[in-house]
Amino acid sequence: MNADSPVTEIKGVGEKTKDLFEKMGVYTVGDILLHFPRNYIQFPKIQDIDEISSFDEDKHYAVHAVIKRSAVTKKTRNMIITLLDIGSAGHMIKLTWYRMPYLKNEFTMGRHLVFYGKVKPKNGKYTMEQPVIYDVQKYIQLQKNLQPVYPLVSGVSNNLVSKTVKEALNNEELAADYLPVCVRSKNGFCEYNYALKEIHFPDSMEALIEARKRLVFDEFFLFIMGMRYQKEKQIKEKNDFVFENPKFVTGLIDKLPYELTGAQKRAIDEIVADMESPFVMQRLIQGDVGSGKTIVAFLLMAWASQCGYQSAIMAPTEVLANQHYESFCGLVKMFGLESPVILLTGSMTQKQKRAAYERMQNEKNALIIGTHALIQEKADFSNLSLVITDEQHRFGVKQRDTFSHKGIKPHILVMSATPIPRTLAIILYGDMDISVIDEVPAKRKPIKNCVVNTAYRPKAYDFIEEQVNNGYQAYVICPLVEESENMDGENVTEYAKKLKSILSKDIHIEMLHGKMKSGKKDEIMTKFSKNKIQVLVSTTVVEVGVNVPNATVMLIENADRFGLAQLHQLRGRVGRGDAQSYCIFINSSDSKKSKKRLEILNDSNDGFKIASEDLKLRGPGDFFGIRQSGDLVFSLADIYQDADVLKLASEAVDDILDKDPDLEEEDHIILKRKMKEFENVQLKRMNL
Repeated sequence: MNADSPVTEIKGVGEKTKDLFEKMGVYTVGDILLHFPRNYIQFPKIQDIDEISSFDEDKHYAVHAVIKRSAVTKKTRNMIITLLDIGSAGHMIKLTWYRMPYLKNEFTMGRHLVFYGKVKPKNGKYTMEQPVIYDVQKYIQLQKNLQPVYPLVSGVSNNLVSKTVKEALNNEELAADYLPVCVRSKNGFCEYNYALKEIHFPDSMEALIEARKRLVFDEFFLFIMGMRYQKEKQIKEKNDFVFENPKFVTGLIDKLPYELTGAQKRAIDEIVADMESPFVMQRLIQGDVGSGKTIVAFLLMAWASQCGYQSAIMAPTEVLANQHYESFCGLVKMFGLESPVILLTGSMTQKQKRAAYERMQNEKNALIIGTHALIQEKADFSNLSLVITDEQHRFGVKQRDTFSHKGIKPHILVMSATPIPRTLAIILYGDMDISVIDEVPAKRKPIKNCVVNTAYRPKAYDFIEEQVNNGYQAYVICPLVEESENMDGENVTEYAKKLKSILSKDIHIEMLHGKMKSGKKDEIMTKFSKNKIQVLVSTTVVEVGVNVPNATVMLIENADRFGLAQLHQLRGRVGRGDAQSYCIFINSSDSKKSKKRLEILNDSNDGFKIASEDLKLRGPGDFFGIRQSGDLVFSLADIYQDADVLKLASEAVDDILDKDPDLEEEDHIILKRKMKEFENVQLKRMNL
């Protein structure tokens, strides 16, 4: 068995488990080893039930008890419930398990057991729901180590993933370390196989930090090497399109009912120069939230149409694609242009899609707007000169590549709304030129921010109700979809219920999260954009994908659990209309560091400044928070938190390719093999 072997070669993984693992993106032995924990648990000390006088609802307890009575099962209409009372009078806890009747056999009289879980008051008694059961000796062993907590899908338990990883680590043929010895020794990195074992089952916090640093370096190194190695082998493509009369663009700008910012004009000038040059454009527009990237895209697509060519923009959601379509149709009419505008999305009927395909073939100067449907096999363009991907961090490199191959060497423009300090952007997008739009249109009123503690919630709810009564809408962001035994924080499911009981019955409240089917998500976002929903309780899934100018309030729960860049991205969902907008950050932490971080957001609406300040405040590694959302989502690495490692990786790549651009030297043989494997397998699976 090796890293390329199917996951079914691991003991205990049958066809059913294989299907569930595939939902997690796990297909091979190597995949399960790269399915890293999202958190770790240090189990609390064992406490005897008769010695505990009070419980903290937010904490996990390890309660020791001797079984003195039998468990009972109750049948309800939907399930079987197993109940067991432990302790003596005054120290009693009712243990409850749902759909686990077989547990009854575990509770033999006189047996010493440890029950692990949260204890909550219910109907005048203490209860522990779905506690994990341990033999005393086994629990004592577990206390000695950090226990991994994995990302899961329905039907897969943390225990199953943990067992599978252990089996893989025990049986996999240890791979030779591909990283040249000089790079390892220069940076003091541990060996790859050691890092892999310690990231899953760390012997200590020190070993975990060491392992994580090595594996974070690997992710950055392979990605940057993949990009640069390909770039070294690439010859600049010749520009076969004739773009004339750039004054057409400036003429449209003059007709706009508002003034473009200096940054928008600079970006347009840079792109125009690229499209007139002898070579095909590969450019990234990095623009802060609300900086006006969409109008820049439209002006360039209109120019392409004027020159007789097609252009296409791919949006990350159907709702946003529809919004772009309506906006572009309005602009074409306002400017008096004769350019056709075509929409193509996945939810369109077959008849509508066929009509769109036919128009894409016949209308040679069309502005084409769509979602992933644009890169499907049936979508053929006839004269494609410019492709634009909106919100790049939601698309993969392979998708971008597929999109560009829909035409004959079209110009490529990528738009990203995540502000990254320029030094990091140059490293990450080494294959592209970069334009930065770092000004917000003057007509936009700056968002008013406030950082408050949890005691402020009643006032915040009153304020939301007041705004809704004035005709506006609100977002409420929670870190979790539902209650989790492994993570503390507000969850969308319970929060939506709570708000429905607090706010006026006339206010329509709905929830939105990533576990919903895409059709349902689009339906809710469409209703919200049309003000059929006034308050949307959501996870960070709203970070990208819809423009609702009528939304004036963004309330973010457990704001201390998110990275500043992501909080800024979320805040950018409001302040898009003419009305004054507000962002309320609820800080559930007492730490001074957390307050200091959130004050940066309180003091500034400049995403680039925030990203730079965030870098200064980051520590060497945050294992226990919610993972930072960056422009590129790696399995483990974070471009902000790990900026120092990112720079090391970039320097290492430059050193190697400067000396050995084809990776022919003996020290680089394994690395070259690894690069081929990475290009063929991992780049497809990473959301890059």
